[in-house]
Amino acid sequence: MSTGVIIALIVIVAAVLVVAAVLASRARGSQHGGNLKRRFGPEYDRAVARHDGDTKAAERELAERVERHGSLRPRPLDPAERERFEARWTAVQERFVDSPRDAVAEADRLIAELAGARGFPDGGQYEEQLAALSVHHAHHVEGYRRVHRVTHARVDGAQDGGAGTEEMRAALVEARALFEDLVRPARHEGGRNRAEADGDRPAPAHAHHAWSFSKRQPKES
Repeated sequence: MSTGVIIALIVIVAAVLVVAAVLASRARGSQHGGNLKRRFGPEYDRAVARHDGDTKAAERELAERVERHGSLRPRPLDPAERERFEARWTAVQERFVDSPRDAVAEADRLIAELAGARGFPDGGQYEEQLAALSVHHAHHVEGYRRVHRVTHARVDGAQDGGAGTEEMRAALVEARALFEDLVRPARHEGGRNRAEADGDRPAPAHAHHAWSFSKRQPKES
């Protein structure tokens, strides 16, 4: 076999190996992106939108969140803590009728405190706390983001970002999903599952306060 043929074969083999490596890398990237999309759900779409459609940049950001916070193991609440947080949430819902903006601000503080009590970054580090929550409660962090945005737009003198009563109510209803995720015992806590733990105590007080506001409409404050 001539030297020229040998060189040609080497070039062909090298080219095939390069193509195979590229295809394998793309397959791994696609699988990684699919895993992130499944894990983060709506947070994945928000990250892509925030990066102007650049999925690679969005996936890098989400992967960094997982690296920083994925190993976090939330600490359980003791029964007394759980009852105190539930009572405070009930008070928030009741306060909304007469003072929706103050109620939303209290909900923002309450979720920050609850997340801190569960072992997430302190509420004084809002962005880091939100990032950690998004890793473990991706489908429910948007409500917290909304009440925080309304609360701090008002503090900054922007007339609470133009939020009306219905928008604030929707934010509070959405935030309640994260509150309930955080306040209830996880399946692994205490060697019992959530249903068993809930069966040992009365239903939370806030469960009896539906968001109908049928008797009085909330006032603008």
